Amino acid sequence: MMLDILFPNRCIGCSRIIEARFLACPICMEQIHFTHTGYSEDSFMKQKCKLLFPVENAFALMYFEKENVSRSIIHDLKYRSREKIGRILAEWTTGCLDFQHRRPDLLVSVPLHPKKLKERGYNQLHLFTETLSSFYDIPFDHDLIKRNHYSKAQALKDKQHRLETKNTFSITKNISDKHVLLIDDVFTTGNTLAAIAWEILSAGNNKVSVLVMAVDE
Repeated sequence: MMLDILFPNRCIGCSRIIEARFLACPICMEQIHFTHTGYSEDSFMKQKCKLLFPVENAFALMYFEKENVSRSIIHDLKYRSREKIGRILAEWTTGCLDFQHRRPDLLVSVPLHPKKLKERGYNQLHLFTETLSSFYDIPFDHDLIKRNHYSKAQALKDKQHRLETKNTFSITKNISDKHVLLIDDVFTTGNTLAAIAWEILSAGNNKVSVLVMAVDE
């Protein structure tokens, strides 16, 4: 109670004081543009994935826009030690994502390099993934994919460097006959997800679907 008084929760968009369980005030929530597309639809997100690798289904929660609340949310999650944002985004996701008859067998999030994980203190995708796993009763594996090279944050890279993902990832375990749902924060070029997807597809008779918090238009 004292911490709430000394350090009240503030809207991520306008800094108004809001309840601790919220990320943004009602006015700023209206500025977030959710995709409102289904997991199994032939959506904008799925079309972007299909240009890079064979994909079963694809879902993006919201659009990642410049000077928008959605960008502030992702930045606070990744760079400002607000790991709990992942749980809230997962709760938003469960409110609009229905797997129906296309449930994946396994949830796998994009890994950080051990050095980056030590610097940041957490993987921004883990709590998000674990919350989804609990809600849908689908297992997750944070160790299936290994990032082989340390690199600077995507936000600091130019476009050419973002395309250089060859041999960036490797599979650490045998996996076959699985439908894997790959999870990432933002889909920009899609090359990171593509690099991981091809590793999984090449490992056995596997299928890949994609879920991201936000997609860059």
